[in-house]
Amino acid sequence: MTLRKRLYHTVRRWLLDHYPAVILKPGRHPKDINEKIRWFMCYGPMDEWARLSDKIKVRDYVAEKGLQDLLVPLLGTWEKSADIPYGSLPEKFVLKCNHDSGSTHIIEPGTDLERVNRELDAALGQKYGYRHGEMHYNRISPRILAEAYLDSGSAVPVDYKIWCFDGKPYCIWACYGRTKDCVYVNVYDLDWKPRPEASVFTEHYRDGGCSLPRPVTLQQMLDAAARLSAGFPEVRVDFMEAKGHLYFGEMTFASLMGRMDFYTDAFLKELGDQVAIPACKNP
Repeated sequence: MTLRKRLYHTVRRWLLDHYPAVILKPGRHPKDINEKIRWFMCYGPMDEWARLSDKIKVRDYVAEKGLQDLLVPLLGTWEKSADIPYGSLPEKFVLKCNHDSGSTHIIEPGTDLERVNRELDAALGQKYGYRHGEMHYNRISPRILAEAYLDSGSAVPVDYKIWCFDGKPYCIWACYGRTKDCVYVNVYDLDWKPRPEASVFTEHYRDGGCSLPRPVTLQQMLDAAARLSAGFPEVRVDFMEAKGHLYFGEMTFASLMGRMDFYTDAFLKELGDQVAIPACKNP
């Protein structure tokens, strides 16, 4: 059995054990975006997904595309928290791990650095891919990175998450006011016209009221998303804007493990219609 087949069957067994509802029924071809993401989770190019999901290595890819000006200034990378030279870093900056989601810490005067170090070291020791079957994350060598803090005028910058299909931006999912408990969201088209009918709002994903102003760098954002997403059947490319300057955030290939519940069924199908995949067959 080839490595690709072993990986497929390992992921499938794990998903059956933990999330049996996400496995497609035998003979059923994927249709909506969730189903197609799950198809790629079994058949997709894991090495490339891993490289571009790595918050450190993806910086090289962004630079290769001629977009190095969009990178948040990197202050350093380390294998463990004990190596972080806090005394030589700015008064305020951001720490996170390169191989996961949710390990971000804003460091400023008064921050409990011992707690931050404990949490970062715990995150470094986790195989993040096992959490939800996103096995490409397990191929990333865990490290800590520090980036400059972006002063966007709010505690957390707006996330502009652009759905792209083989180099063609399709729509923007804007997220802001994020806390540990909730985030305000809305979908916009490429002309920044709101699409409220696309969303399902929950206690966590709350209605932002389509109140965000059009980003100053919208066209630059779309151009960059097109360049970065070329060659990928589906990927979400995220950006931030601070004081009129555009910054690259990350690339996400398996959004919410292909279990997104914050879009309507009709919109999930609409997004799925944009994704071209090879004929669906067992490996």
